[in-house]
Amino acid sequence: MSIDSYLSLRHFKLSNILWRWLTISKDMNVNEKIRAREVRLIDASGEQLGVKSKQEALEIAQKRELDLVLVAPNAKPPVCRIMDYGKYRYEQQKKEKEARKKQKVINLKEVRFTPGIGDHDFNTKLRNARKFIEKGDKVKASVRFRGRAITHKELGQEVLDRLAKEVEDIAAVESRPKMEGRNMFMMLAPHSEK
Repeated sequence: MSIDSYLSLRHFKLSNILWRWLTISKDMNVNEKIRAREVRLIDASGEQLGVKSKQEALEIAQKRELDLVLVAPNAKPPVCRIMDYGKYRYEQQKKEKEARKKQKVINLKEVRFTPGIGDHDFNTKLRNARKFIEKGDKVKASVRFRGRAITHKELGQEVLDRLAKEVEDIAAVESRPKMEGRNMFMMLAPHSEK
């Protein structure tokens, strides 16, 4: 092995160790960021190594090429664990990603009506609303009043009441019909499964 290759290999190892020690943590105190003078040290395998000074603990972690992570800052003395912090963060991110996958996203869909809507048009919009509700989405039913139709708010109220009656088997009225500007709104939500 030539001197150049030896030096480059040594440089790689040193830079790799330095990179690990300079990693900035977002949620936990790691390595040099730990401020306590004495810490209770736990090994990577979970074995207790006793109370050590911060410097001793850092040296032990450095010898094993791992990180010193503060896991219980409020304990007396604070508890630190020797672990691969990068791997730990990666596993935490994977768990968070899995938890997000399992969350159910509820979308809000809107179905618009007019006060004097015909039966066939109403049935088409009703079919769409039922489809959205069966998929698990909330439905915002709105009646738009144009021109002088605003003087007959009761027609819009009847349309929304008719819709609520048609979908009462699969949805509950989350908010009763109310006016907002020239529109009347009503929210429908799917029945929660018990």
